[in-house]
Amino acid sequence: MDGVSDKLGDKPGHEPSQEALDSMELGPGGDSDDKEPHEKATSAKAQTLRPGKLLRIGELAKRSGKSVRALHLYEELHLLQPVHRTSGGFRLYHPSSVERVEWISKLQEAGFSLSDLQEFLHEIFFEPAAPQAMARVREVFGQKLQETREQRMRLEKLEADLTSALSYLDGCRHCPPTHEIKDCPDCHLNGHDGSKPPLVAGIHNS
Repeated sequence: MDGVSDKLGDKPGHEPSQEALDSMELGPGGDSDDKEPHEKATSAKAQTLRPGKLLRIGELAKRSGKSVRALHLYEELHLLQPVHRTSGGFRLYHPSSVERVEWISKLQEAGFSLSDLQEFLHEIFFEPAAPQAMARVREVFGQKLQETREQRMRLEKLEADLTSALSYLDGCRHCPPTHEIKDCPDCHLNGHDGSKPPLVAGIHNS
């Protein structure tokens, strides 16, 4: 049994309680040679960050608002790494893992897929020096900002079209039942002047 497992009283198949984890502080761990560069950076970061209480995967899920299944997937894709795995096979995470999960969520909202993030991290940590790595981050984020601004413009145009269509259709609610659908293309009732906003015009124009 290693030092962490000794403190936890870990037994195979027995998950350490959060109380047991809260009673100990994060200790240093080693890197294996088969780790990806960003995995080694995660392990090294765990040794230099301020000490913190280790988190079980259930607690990490609770704090981050993600499911345990999602966290398992992140680990499989090397986007998230536990700082220790007990002899019983249970994952223990540094509190900063909450920030990593939130980072993943934010970039997913920005349009990145999990495979995009996997490739992104791989590129960053294979750069020979920090300035080059951060330049790559800036390039990717700059491109995403431009895409976001273009998308916002498209959404603002769609908002205007929907607002115009709904305003026009408000008048249709007062249309007499004698008015037939074939009369709609040239409607002059209830404030309509025969012209229609694009989203309504397309319904009648074939």
